[in-house]
Amino acid sequence: METDLLRTKDDIVNVFEHFREDLDDNNDRRERLIKSSRDITNLSKKCIFLLHRIATEDSQDDFHSRGMRAVQQARPKLREIQRLFASMKPELVGDLYWRHRKSVSPGLQEYIEALSFSHYLEHGTLVTFDQVQKSIGDEDGPYFPLTISDYLLGLSDLTGELMRFAISAISRKGGRAKANEICAFVRRCKADFEGMCPRVRGLSRKQHVTNSSLQKIEDAAYTIAVRSSEYDLPDDILDDIVARCISGYDTNHRNYDRRPDRTRDRDGDEDDSDYY
Repeated sequence: METDLLRTKDDIVNVFEHFREDLDDNNDRRERLIKSSRDITNLSKKCIFLLHRIATEDSQDDFHSRGMRAVQQARPKLREIQRLFASMKPELVGDLYWRHRKSVSPGLQEYIEALSFSHYLEHGTLVTFDQVQKSIGDEDGPYFPLTISDYLLGLSDLTGELMRFAISAISRKGGRAKANEICAFVRRCKADFEGMCPRVRGLSRKQHVTNSSLQKIEDAAYTIAVRSSEYDLPDDILDDIVARCISGYDTNHRNYDRRPDRTRDRDGDEDDSDYY
């Protein structure tokens, strides 16, 4: 009888030791993924700053030439980010990705923002879902599945970068036409994203940021149109007036958090579920 009890006790201890090892492994994996996601976020921000700096530098080249030069110089950074995603692949095998998706999403969305900005400078269009998925994979397939919510939330952040690009470019040669082009593009993005808000958590709040970005571009374009109609001046003098007009524009969004709101279920636990 005592032998059976001891055996039962040892079995229970072994089971709980297995639970402990599983929890420790889960927490260690989560910390590694969070660190990798933060590294990806930092590199993506540097890539975006590089694209802005080169695409809006003072040059005799047109915007497309400057944009292509910016894209060429940003590609090594994008490849570095993609190598980080490749290093995360062993940590996200099978259903592990769905368990740890919230640790990966912030960096992934920032990467999509950088990739989509680079793609816009090169092609003038939105990067597609399949193109993003292909960029985070190899010949064996994707490193992990890309969700529609991460894709859309990353694309929504692009509108803020396009607003900064439009405001910075508007005082340069050909900048007024470029700003009008970006304004029309952001307006279409806002309209297309609007219908997806009920199905993607966090997108409706980002739509407020998109609306603010669109309003800033429209205000700048309206100001330039009014000023241009008042003076019959050479383009270089008019560009100087334009630069002074937009110098006070604020291109920063305050009270903005990349993470979507979290609600709590009836048990008091945080509910991070998405429709997609």
